[in-house]
Amino acid sequence: MTTYDQAAAGSLAPASNVQYAALILRVSMGILFIAHAWLKIAVFTPSGTAGYFASIGLPALFAYVTIAVELLGGLALIAGFQTRWVSLALVPVLIGAAYFGHGSAGFFFSNPNGGWEYPAFWAVALVVQSLLGDGAFALRNGSVR
Repeated sequence: MTTYDQAAAGSLAPASNVQYAALILRVSMGILFIAHAWLKIAVFTPSGTAGYFASIGLPALFAYVTIAVELLGGLALIAGFQTRWVSLALVPVLIGAAYFGHGSAGFFFSNPNGGWEYPAFWAVALVVQSLLGDGAFALRNGSVR
């Protein structure tokens, strides 16, 4: 596939491989954030999640904030709305999960209670997304480009 510099060629230029890569990364992470929020809502329940947060020394209120941030952040990533900022805003959620939720379980996620490997990698992927930007088919300033 031929690649084009979309910024240099204008908004009507075909999307490049980088734009499609950013799209795939953005949408897949958005789906994962929504899935994690749904897990906290439907399986663990918000009050159960709050209880877990309190049991590891975090304010219970952080559970509700985390659920909202994961849900809204996931929707924003899928839509391509403010992708760079949303990606960076989600990094602390995953660093918190790596440290507070999984830190005592060791590195590997296959360890009992899941290690910090997966949330740490996901945080790095969010930084990569913030560097790549919106990608193809992103909602920007109320329009899809």
